[in-house]
Order: sequence, then C-alpha cells, then structure tokens
Amino acid sequence: MSQDEAATAARPELAAYYFPNYHDGDPRNERWHGAGWTEWELLKRAEPRFPGHRQPRIPAWGYEDESLPPVMARKMAAAAEAGLNAFIFDWYWYEDGPYLERALEKGFLGANNPAGLKFALMWANHDWVDLHPATSNTPPRILASGDISETAFREATDYMIERYFCSPAYWRVGGGLYLSFYMIAGLVSGFGDVESARRALEDFRSRVRAAGFGELHLNAVVWGEQILPGEEKVQDIDGLLAKLGFDSITSYVWIHNQKMPAFPITDYAMYRDMNVPDFPALTDRYRLPYFPNLTVGWDSSPRTVQSDLYRKAEYPFLPVLAGNSPDEFEKALIAARDFLASGETKPPVLTINAWNEWTEGSYLEPDTDYGTGYLDAIRRVFGSRGHQ
Repeated sequence: MSQDEAATAARPELAAYYFPNYHDGDPRNERWHGAGWTEWELLKRAEPRFPGHRQPRIPAWGYEDESLPPVMARKMAAAAEAGLNAFIFDWYWYEDGPYLERALEKGFLGANNPAGLKFALMWANHDWVDLHPATSNTPPRILASGDISETAFREATDYMIERYFCSPAYWRVGGGLYLSFYMIAGLVSGFGDVESARRALEDFRSRVRAAGFGELHLNAVVWGEQILPGEEKVQDIDGLLAKLGFDSITSYVWIHNQKMPAFPITDYAMYRDMNVPDFPALTDRYRLPYFPNLTVGWDSSPRTVQSDLYRKAEYPFLPVLAGNSPDEFEKALIAARDFLASGETKPPVLTINAWNEWTEGSYLEPDTDYGTGYLDAIRRVFGSRGHQ
C-alpha cells in the first residue's frame, strides 16, 4: 500500500447533519404557515436581541430552494470539495406519512453528483411542535406526534427500502446502511414495549436483506440534556440498545451533553474546551462504538418571536454561542482529528452539527461574515477525501 493509499484508508469519514426545511411546497408547512413558507422566513426576520448579538445571519448563496437540483448540486459539490463524505438528512415520518422529504428526493437525488457525496437518514422521530416562532410565555402545542404505530413504522421502512437504500449514493458505515434514530425512547413508546420494537427492527433488517441491500447499521443519538419539548432521556441506554440490536451511538449537538454555562452569551472557545473531553468520556461510557460529534455554533433566537424579551427560558430561549469563528472551529476539528487518530473509534466516523441549521446558528454553509471559512477549516485539518 502506498503512502497516499494508507492515508486515505486511515482518514475518518465526516458526515454533516442536514436540516431540510428550506424549500416550499410542503403540504404541512402550507397548512401550518401558508403557501410558500420556509424556515428562511424566520432567518430573514432575525434581529439582535441583546448587545453584541450577531444577528441577522445572512447566507452568502441567498435564500435558496434546496429542492431544486442545481441548488442542491452546489451544496453537494462544496461539501465534497471540503472533505465531507455524507449528508445525514434529518428525516421525518409521522403517522400519516412523510414531511420535508423534497430536499432529499427532488434536490439531492435529482442533482448531478460527480464527486460522489453520500447521504443517509437520521429519523428525527420527535414531536413537531409549534415554535416557528415560539413565544416566551406560552407552552408550544404539538402539531405532529413523534410516536408512530407498528403499521406506520412498516410503511416508513418500506419507503426507505424502495426509495433510498437502492441508491448507490446511500452511505454505508462498516458495510451497513447507516440509519440513525433521534429518540430511542420515542421509538419504543410507539410500539408499546421493548420486545415489540425489537421484533420490528429485526423484521426491518430481514426486509433489507431480502431486497438485496445487505445489512443495516443502526445508530442511536443519545444525550444527557433535554432540549426540545418532549425529548426523553433513557436511563439504561446500554441495556436498551443491546436488546434492540443497535450498532453504534453518536450525538446530534453539544448542548445535548453539556449545558451552556452563561446567558445570554457563552464563549465558543470555552464551551469547546468543555466538550472535547467528551470524546474519550462518551467513548468509555457506552458499550457500543461512539462516533464523536462537533458543533459549529448555536443561536436558536431566530425561532423566537422577535418582539419578545430574550430571557432565559426553555428552548428556543437558550444561551447563544459567541466567537464561533472558523479559526475557533478549526481547533475543535484538530481535537477531533487527534482523538480519532488514537484508534479508539471503530470505524472512525465524525458527525458535525450541521450543514445548514441556520435558525439554530450551527451551519457550515457560507455566510456573509465568514464566507467559506468553516469549509476551508475542514479541508485544512482533514485534507481531501480523495476518491472514496
């Protein structure tokens, strides 16, 4: 094996979460917010809420419709050029069917993909609540429940097999089709008990094999801090995941594991230094392989009513990470690279929050402040992914 081949073989795989609420035409959004609404509307109206608050954030590429193949193709090319291997799409399926699927199905799968960027799903099986925008003194109402029945689970997983797993662009980890679940407790509660959930997942694996697509790689998102309304922490996660037959664990965002200590502003560099020790700590905590996670930033204030006082309260009235420049993010990347080089994470995978969580202030996409700075930082630290 040549030196270049060895470097390529040892290089971790990098996957960024993709939040697909930036395209119009979704029936639920039209029913809840009106025709043509996307989450860009919240970003456009974001204002500074306190001294030193960096708002509005403005996308350098404009307020694009991600369901258009040429628009998505530019995102895919930029991601691949920076060294990302995959987008992990936040994927929604409620009792009555899919939500926000057009970014993947029309945009990604319809786009020219010469760089071979992969995609996977993270089933965001949490309640969808009315917080677009949220008020500071009214509990949000549930618009769609994250708990789904065994029948709906079968429909959703058949849909995955027929629409996605057949794609050569679907991302595999350790040889298996990577599928992540955001809420393990919600997965079980929809079935009523652990044994029913276990049987459904094993049946799912059997159907994937029967379709000729090989094995699944089931990943669980875990956390110690509740963020969204309705999130539920599992006490014995190791025991539950063993019963369900999962293959790995990761995180979605740092605030699931470490509270931000200062309001309204927490310093990114300080907070990064709080989270980097979680790479080994969470690796040691769980029996399954843990894939470390990086967070680009945090500012959920665009999801609040802009005329409300910005006071410390429940999500989305949370502290804001300040100083999350590309240079500071690069230091987090270096820490992740060095940890992965230790060989403790097998296979070596890094998840990143996020490609485009604009209304939560965590995005790799270019903005008018830093341009392509975050993407350039990934390229400097991890280099090209070559022809993987």
